[in-house]
Amino acid sequence: MPRTLRYREAIREAMIEEMERDANVFLMGEEVGHYQGAYKVSEGMLEKFGAKRVVDTPIAESGFAGIGVGAAMVGLRPIIEFMTWNFSAVAFDQILNNAAKVRQMSGGQFTCPIVFRGPNASARQVGSQHSHAMEHFYATIPGVKVIAPAFPADAKGLMKAAIRDDNPVLVMESETLYSFKGEVPDDQDVIPFGKATIPRAGTDVTIVAYSRMTHVALDAAAALAKEGIEAEVIDLRSLRPLDEDTIIRSVQKTHRCVVVHEGWPYGGVGAEIADRVQRLAFDSLDAPILRVTSLDVPMPYNATLEQMCIPQAPRVVAAVKRVVARTSSFTPSGN
Repeated sequence: MPRTLRYREAIREAMIEEMERDANVFLMGEEVGHYQGAYKVSEGMLEKFGAKRVVDTPIAESGFAGIGVGAAMVGLRPIIEFMTWNFSAVAFDQILNNAAKVRQMSGGQFTCPIVFRGPNASARQVGSQHSHAMEHFYATIPGVKVIAPAFPADAKGLMKAAIRDDNPVLVMESETLYSFKGEVPDDQDVIPFGKATIPRAGTDVTIVAYSRMTHVALDAAAALAKEGIEAEVIDLRSLRPLDEDTIIRSVQKTHRCVVVHEGWPYGGVGAEIADRVQRLAFDSLDAPILRVTSLDVPMPYNATLEQMCIPQAPRVVAAVKRVVARTSSFTPSGN
């Protein structure tokens, strides 16, 4: 039977179940133990598993990320929590040059079954140095997998898969989704990477999103439906590997595509998806592919300016109307 859990609770359940299943799994990061986690994701885990498996660290991301990589190379399965993915920049070398490459550079003598996880992208007035959407930087790296769930059930199933994977997996958790509630089955199994879902079907335009932007896309689709435009929303869930087949099939049906993500517009996940769509479904397109992203500026602290920077449903609605208007013969669904 499904239960209603918060996003943070679903992630916690996944970690607890996998730690109970495998004694080699442990959690390490800043404030994960005695403080119960900066966002209370690891609440109660220190008491349950003890200080050897729930390890508080100093403010030294490069150091404890490196410890995690070394532990993974000798058979353990670390879960490394960054208090925010913004702080992972300090540990970038460990992820890029060690975790991602050791399997190939050792000719398969070493694997690196490690999970790096934590809150990503904007929150609420946390300043520009704490508001980066970091998934684009890491999704460019061969040797790692990058996931960005939007719903609690997906967060749990993908986290379980990440912990069992023999490769480095980066889990991008939106800071603004931790309290979001959703149904999670009692027997939630692992969810395979590279399989997108379609939380809303439609015929007129494909909106591709992930993480919190999936919810923005769904809000936009609901608004568009009132005007007779039926948008199909794809929730990627996984950025590397990417489920391009689901995207292409949808675009072949709707003939239009809008990509929504919280990163900056230069390069990024949206550009990658746009490239694949134009290469693999060019003849199906009736309009250019448009991207809705954060504005090309550091995130302001001011609350009003901050919200102007982040993609909102009205901006997605406007983008969809632009691609629909490019098709002179377009007739809204149901008319």
